[in-house]
Amino acid sequence: QVTLIESGGGLVQAGGSLRLSCAASGRTFSSNTMAWFRQAPGKERECVASISGNGAYTWQTTSVKGRFTISRDSAKNTVYLQMNSLKPEDTAVYYCAAATSGSEMVSVSEDDYPYWGQGTQVTVSS
Repeated sequence: QVTLIESGGGLVQAGGSLRLSCAASGRTFSSNTMAWFRQAPGKERECVASISGNGAYTWQTTSVKGRFTISRDSAKNTVYLQMNSLKPEDTAVYYCAAATSGSEMVSVSEDDYPYWGQGTQVTVSS
């Protein structure tokens, strides 16, 4: 059974930092595209960042460029989201997602990710 477990969320003041982790178990995702999505209250879920299986390619949505960094440790079957200079509008539930392939690709489409974590709450106070 495949499981993605997110951790690292919490309450932080504006301007602060958090690092989210997503540990996968049940199969290895070392060669697969992975991503972080978020969903704020009353809004649709959006892709925040994606990373290719080989780690060579990354993508971030415009609103987080220069503030968020996605990375992965294939040996640990883990993907990270370093979030700096957090803003109240970053408040959301953050989800980790894993694709079944994608050594050299990134993706922002939910349809490409059959595996999802349960989500971790990030709240940024002003």
